[in-house]
Amino acid sequence: MLLTIRAAVSGTDLGYLLHKNPSRLHTFDLPFGKAHVFYPHLTETVSEAALLVDVNPVGLVRGSGGGEGLLDQYVNDRPYAACSFLSVAIARVLRSAMAGASKERQELADQPLDLEARMPALPCKGHPEFLRELFCPLGYSLTAVRLALDERFPEWGDSPYYSVTIAGRARLRDLLTHIYVLTPVLDSDKHYWAGADEVEKLLKRGEGWLATHPAKEAITRRYLRHDSRLTRDALRRLLDDEAVDPEANAAAHARTEEDLERPSRLWEQRIGAVVAALRAEGVGSVVDLGCGEGKLIRALLEDRGFERIAGMDVSWRVLELARKRLRLEQMSPALRQRVELIHGALTYRDERLSGFDAATLVEVIEHLDPARLAALERVVFEFARPRVVVVTTPNSEYNVRFPTLRVGAKRHDDHRFEWTRAEFSRWACATAERFGYAVRFLPIGPEDAEVGPPTQMGVFTR
Repeated sequence: MLLTIRAAVSGTDLGYLLHKNPSRLHTFDLPFGKAHVFYPHLTETVSEAALLVDVNPVGLVRGSGGGEGLLDQYVNDRPYAACSFLSVAIARVLRSAMAGASKERQELADQPLDLEARMPALPCKGHPEFLRELFCPLGYSLTAVRLALDERFPEWGDSPYYSVTIAGRARLRDLLTHIYVLTPVLDSDKHYWAGADEVEKLLKRGEGWLATHPAKEAITRRYLRHDSRLTRDALRRLLDDEAVDPEANAAAHARTEEDLERPSRLWEQRIGAVVAALRAEGVGSVVDLGCGEGKLIRALLEDRGFERIAGMDVSWRVLELARKRLRLEQMSPALRQRVELIHGALTYRDERLSGFDAATLVEVIEHLDPARLAALERVVFEFARPRVVVVTTPNSEYNVRFPTLRVGAKRHDDHRFEWTRAEFSRWACATAERFGYAVRFLPIGPEDAEVGPPTQMGVFTR
């Protein structure tokens, strides 16, 4: 079985990232065969590394005490199709790269790169769209070509194998981790026994992305070989992690900041300013990203000009609260068909976000780690690509005007950053230029002559 990784870096850099010298072949003994690492393509700007795993199915059977078993114990797809053995090889041979460690090139290991991974034979015995459901929400583009059972005999039909290429901008450690977890998910004949230690491996490798993946239930169930007890345990722990995710604290964030902003009823001014900006742009459909308890959705429903409204949030709990507060179950059919609540994360590509005239991010971006902003930018401005995007965020310069806020503190403990007007302008202008938008800035709330407004808003249009 073969995995190739192409990166927009020099051969020297890729060698440091993978901890394997590009000038020679590297061979490793594994319990089920051998693994080889080599570099088929090296230039100063683009390089390619290959991991070739040579599985010995005969040795596997004999080593396990299987003796002379059925023919399929010896004649199978194990040496050719990417499977759980590939994950083991990645973990053992590319352990340091998957951990994100690089003594000589740590800065490079920590930054997203233009990467492409190809697996010439990847099994997918379910619906082929399952491949897209697994990889595309992680921000990758995917090309999958189904392979024939035998090209010499087209009447035999297609095989359950695909030549798969995924490409995107990501850290090398993330790409390797995603392949490590998702390859066994597609393998219906895993070689390992699923136990409590496999739950720990899944949670460790899925940290930071699995809890918010739209297909996390299917991934967890299939990774753990459909063991219902282990699956329930893993999902329970994932949901516990979700509860402390930065994006999952929208309700608590709203309550805490409302205490701070209550004298000026800033949240009402914020909602009013966003709705006014959307009306001015003449949009008919809006998706509110990080919708929280649904305050903006409620305001949009009051205007018949907004014919289609959706709210997305990473937390099921917050969405259920929004459902109750919006009284969705009690709405008239005509009103109910205008609104939809979506569970999903803002840092993963999601086809459900396509087709809207406008997207809003109201007091959301400051809850993301700065390193994750690039993923959000691509999800919103490159993949969903609405005609209008409205972003609001606190103006940190105004914090000195809140009498109860200690010096140097953020408005909420969950804020990963709070930008000055200049910082927000730099980010917004760079994002607009990168993705082909224009942006204008509007103040929200009482504007102070020295420190500006409490909330700053950017309206992106194309």
